[in-house]
Amino acid sequence: METSIVFAGFGGQGVLFAGQLLAYAGMEEGRHVTWIPSYGPEMRGGTANCTVIISDEPIGAPVVARPDVAVVLNQPSYDKYEPLVKPGGLLVVNSSIITATSAALGAGVSARADIEIVYVPANALAEEYGTAKMMNVAAVGALLARRPLLPLTAVSQTLAAHLPASKQHLVEANLRVLQAGWQAAGEVIGER
Repeated sequence: METSIVFAGFGGQGVLFAGQLLAYAGMEEGRHVTWIPSYGPEMRGGTANCTVIISDEPIGAPVVARPDVAVVLNQPSYDKYEPLVKPGGLLVVNSSIITATSAALGAGVSARADIEIVYVPANALAEEYGTAKMMNVAAVGALLARRPLLPLTAVSQTLAAHLPASKQHLVEANLRVLQAGWQAAGEVIGER
């Protein structure tokens, strides 16, 4: 089985790290993976996204036009990727800062009935355990709750092993945020 995931947001939101985290965890679980980053020249504050593919078989091409899953951390990313998720796919929305809007249904609701949508207050969950900068990890937890591509324990171990040295003091907090995102996704599923 092959699953394509796009992580998208502003530079500085940890978009690229979230993708790397899944890619490393996939490799450590013996899966085939690709990770392709894309970001503006200004990095922090500009747009950033990355595409991750996790597969049981060799991956033919790393380019994805219509992802199976999109994790969107800001409004411009929601606007861009919400219509691109494949039917039957998953959209993880950072409801702390995104206002989903449908002309037909009103504010706070996506018009897509053909995908699963989970609204997770990623910033709020991360702030509860220390800093909003861990919101990317809350979003990864939410993704794994709705699409268990990899075991949460494997991603937890990878997170502890790959967090940069300057952030090692935040390992325990990040692990709690990962778990909180996973739990929140089970409680806040695509309410329309």
